Amino acid sequence: MPQPNMPVSGSGPEDLISPLPLQYNRVVLVMDLVESVRLMAANESAVVNHWRGFLSHARTQVLPQRHGRLVKSLGDGILAEFDQPADAVQAAHELHRFFAPLNQTLPPAEQLHLRAGINASHLYVDAEDVYGHGVNLAARVTSLADPGDTVVTTAVRDGIVDGVDGEVEDMGESYLKHWPEPVRTWLIHPVRNDQVIWRPTPREAAPIDFRPSIAVIPFEARNPSPEHFVIGELIADGVIAQLSRSQDLRVISRLSTTAFRDRSASPGEIDARLDAAFVLSGSYATLGDRVVIMAELSDTRRHEVVWAERLAGNTMDLVQAQSELLNTLSTACAQALLHAEIQRSLVLPLPKLDSNSLMLGGITLMHRSTARDLQRSQQLLEAVAERHKRVAAPRAWMAKWHIMQVMQGITADPAREFQRAIDMADRALDLEPSSSLAMAIKGHALCHLGEDVDASHSLLQEATQSNPNDPMAWLYNSVWSTMWGTPTDSMIEAENALHLSPLDPQKYYFEMMLATSCAAMEMWERAIELSRSSLLKNRYHLPTIRTLLIAQYESGAMDDAARTFEILRSLQPDLTVSRYLSSGSQSPLRRRGAKVLAALGMPE
Repeated sequence: MPQPNMPVSGSGPEDLISPLPLQYNRVVLVMDLVESVRLMAANESAVVNHWRGFLSHARTQVLPQRHGRLVKSLGDGILAEFDQPADAVQAAHELHRFFAPLNQTLPPAEQLHLRAGINASHLYVDAEDVYGHGVNLAARVTSLADPGDTVVTTAVRDGIVDGVDGEVEDMGESYLKHWPEPVRTWLIHPVRNDQVIWRPTPREAAPIDFRPSIAVIPFEARNPSPEHFVIGELIADGVIAQLSRSQDLRVISRLSTTAFRDRSASPGEIDARLDAAFVLSGSYATLGDRVVIMAELSDTRRHEVVWAERLAGNTMDLVQAQSELLNTLSTACAQALLHAEIQRSLVLPLPKLDSNSLMLGGITLMHRSTARDLQRSQQLLEAVAERHKRVAAPRAWMAKWHIMQVMQGITADPAREFQRAIDMADRALDLEPSSSLAMAIKGHALCHLGEDVDASHSLLQEATQSNPNDPMAWLYNSVWSTMWGTPTDSMIEAENALHLSPLDPQKYYFEMMLATSCAAMEMWERAIELSRSSLLKNRYHLPTIRTLLIAQYESGAMDDAARTFEILRSLQPDLTVSRYLSSGSQSPLRRRGAKVLAALGMPE
């Protein structure tokens, strides 16, 4: 009996069964012509001619530029493969535009429109085709797209940057034909050329706005190898950790600058996205256990390099608590920028490379907000904490995870969950007493419990003083001010948080808090605008939905409020007014929200 995947001898070459092709991680794009049967029936020759022009455009221009391969033409559709999600999304955007000039000359009934679906998966790939269930899923999600739309799966969403590769809209979970479980999908709109990135209005009372800002971009590999894949990320991590200790600099968040990894963006483009006056970037090369770093500091406003340096050291030095190589790089950069020496602080031990990926995955999944994603997030964060028992960061994020259980209405005992968050944050602070993240999360939990409001405020203030560039510390100070302080302070603090993380994957969370600040100041239209923007990025985040609901009701948009109320009830059917009040302290804003819920028919 022949073995699987082995050639089988027969009477002729046609009887040979080739071995299975190799498996690779690939991104699959499926695009088809909407209502092709009707269009062909009306004017077959014209449609065929236009389609041939589209295929030529895709094969000779778009796909080569985006590092894609046309696998096959389906008569009224195409199947293409890519290495990177961002390339597939950009190719889809460009292919959608092909028929735009033609459609301007045609009546609506004769216009040609495309729809696209993209999925990333482990596939069998050979010279002729790609195979596997991931291809089928790409075709299935294409059916969710309207004319001109591109719909992607979560695996693709995780590989693109909102605001850079496209504007992301969460479509939620869908049940697809012949697919065993619901699939979460995302609608990707092209970034508008006239888009103005929202930035807070400068305030004379906020001196933080006058500090020079710097973005540290992950360094690129000169000789990439699997075992050194994230050395560029480690260099950026270490430098950001050092520079952020200075009260003289505004350092753009680590997750925001990662958006520009391997994108060859100019300093001017980075400034346009991150509002960074200076950009530190560079490359590195490894030889054995040695690493050579080539770094340069650019002034984005003057379009010039103000400092460049070549440093060498031991690769393992990059993961030490006090890295000599990263200390030297950070100090030289700061001296060039400020003409003064930056005080050094202890750098936390960096996790192993795979552990770093686990922690980032845990943080990302936590903010997806569904019960399934939260469960997976807990598993990833616990794995990192178990591997690195003396590192504070995983435990600080686990404390945040307990708070998310309350925010999403999953726990039946909010007070107990807040206490668990406090206990976990205390464990992080035992390991790293100066951890601004752990202090901020503990203060946030105490704020919601409402049992010691002054203590929670002191802890949050200490977090921002310990690290004035920690966006989470500013964000949770905004929460406190909304609940127990003044709306004006809340607005300033929320603006600072958003300003420090303009491209953060958690941007929806920052927008939600700024919307809450606006609601506290009775700026209802601005609160509605920010809430809607937040929900485009995460439609399942219940606090955002509740903020939108309150703003709509108070602004007099009763029909909109009623529709949002139904969405809230469908996502949290067991919510009552008393349960809503028990999920946090009896602050004035929460009591106001309870009245709105009761007025709309929420059971007591």
